[in-house]
Amino acid sequence: MRSMLTATLMFMAAAAPANAQMTAPSTVGTKPKTVTTVPIRPALQTPADTANAMAQADRLAIQSDLAWVGQYNGAITGEVSERMVAAIKEFQKDRGGKQTGVLNPQERSALAETARRRQENVGWKIITDAGTGARLGVPTKLVPQQSSDANGAKWSSSTGTIQIQLARRKQADPTTAKLAEQEKKEPAGRKVDYSVVKPDFFVLSGMQGLKKFYVRGTFKGDEVRILTILYDQATEGTVEPAVIAMSSAFNPFPSGTGPPPRKTVEYGTGVIVSEDGAILTDREITDGCLAIAIGGFGNADRVAEDRDHGLALLRIYGARGLKPLALGNGAAKAAVELTGIVDPQNQGGAAAASSVKAQAALVGGGDAALSPPPALGFSGAAALDADGKFAGLALLKPAVVAGPAAATPTAQAVLVPADSVRKFLKANGVNATSGSSDAKTAVVRVICVRK
Repeated sequence: MRSMLTATLMFMAAAAPANAQMTAPSTVGTKPKTVTTVPIRPALQTPADTANAMAQADRLAIQSDLAWVGQYNGAITGEVSERMVAAIKEFQKDRGGKQTGVLNPQERSALAETARRRQENVGWKIITDAGTGARLGVPTKLVPQQSSDANGAKWSSSTGTIQIQLARRKQADPTTAKLAEQEKKEPAGRKVDYSVVKPDFFVLSGMQGLKKFYVRGTFKGDEVRILTILYDQATEGTVEPAVIAMSSAFNPFPSGTGPPPRKTVEYGTGVIVSEDGAILTDREITDGCLAIAIGGFGNADRVAEDRDHGLALLRIYGARGLKPLALGNGAAKAAVELTGIVDPQNQGGAAAASSVKAQAALVGGGDAALSPPPALGFSGAAALDADGKFAGLALLKPAVVAGPAAATPTAQAVLVPADSVRKFLKANGVNATSGSSDAKTAVVRVICVRK
C-alpha cells in the first residue's frame, strides 16, 4: 500500500506543470519553501522559417538570382528547401560575410545586381516561339543564330558549341516514361547520368559525344514538346546557370499569350544638364518610341546612348529658363536622396517632383544597388549624397525571374555612379559641372509614346 502511494505521488509531481510553484505543507513556525520558476524560451526562428514568411514572388526572385550566380541548381518554384538555404550560405561565404542563411538588405541587393549583370552578359530574354506558342528563356547573346520550321525552332552559337532546340511532334498515347526512354536512345550514344520522370514532365542530362546535354519534355494530349540544350564542356561555367534558368522558364503550353507588351505610353524622369536643352535619362524608357516628349517643353530627340550603363541623352530646342543640375564631384555613398517625378497614375495625374531616401550598396562593375527601389516614373531620377552633391542616376529594372509565368517579381533599382555619367556627357560634348544644386528644379518628366 505504501509503495502504491509513493508511486502515485511521484506520478502527480511529474505531471504537474513545469512552471508551477511547489509549496511544502504549512506547519506552525515554519516558512513555506518555494521553487523558483524558469521560463521556457521559444525556439529560435530558422532560415527556412524566415524564407517561408516572404511572399512567393520574393522567394522566386531569390532562387532565380542564386541560380544565375552559380550557387543554386534546384528547381525555381518559390518553395523553400535545404538546398536554397545552403545556396544563400554559400553566397554569403563567397562575400566574406557571416553564413546565416538569411540575406540582409545589402546582401540581397548585391545578389540581385550580380544576377542582373550575368543575365545581361548572356542576353537573357523570355520569348514566345511563334511556331509552337511555347514560352521559354533564351540567352540570345550566346546563341544569336536562329532558325525555325513546322517542327520547332533552333538557336545556336556561330561555332555550334552551344545549341538550343525546341521540338514538337504528334504521338499517340504519350507518357513521360515513354518519352524519356525514347530520348535516352535518340540519338545513339547518349550517356545519361541524371534522370527524373514525373507524371507531367521528365528531365535527362549527361554526355552526348563530347558535349553535355540537358533535355526537358512534356505533352498535352497527343502534342509533345521537348527542349534540348547541347554545349561544349569548355562553356560549362557560362552556360549552366542559363540551363537552370531555361529549364524553370520553359512553359510548353502557356495558357496566356506570353509576357505582356510594353506600355503604349511610358513615363520616366529626366535631369536637365545644360542650359541649351541637354537632358539625361534612362535609355530603356526611351527605346522604341514613336515620339519622345518632355513635360512642359514638347518634343525631344534622343541624340546619344550608353548601352553599358543604360543612359540616354535627349535634347530639346528653343526652351528658355532651363535650370540644369550641377554634376560636380559627388560620389555614391551609403545613403542617397533620389529626386524624380512619379508616374502620373500614382499621383492623380500630377507632375510634381518628389524625393525619397535610399541605401546604395556597391557591387561589382561600378554600379550600386538601391534599396528600397523607388516608385514607377523615378527611372532616370537624380541621386544626391548627404552633402547635396550629385551621386549618380537611378534606373529601375524589372526583376527577370526564371520561374513560373504567374510570378510577379518586384522591380530592382541601380545607381549609375556620377563618374560614369560625367564621362558619357563629356564624350557627347556636354559640360555639366555648373548649375544649380536644387534637384527638384532640374528634373522633368520624360514621356515615351509607342505603337
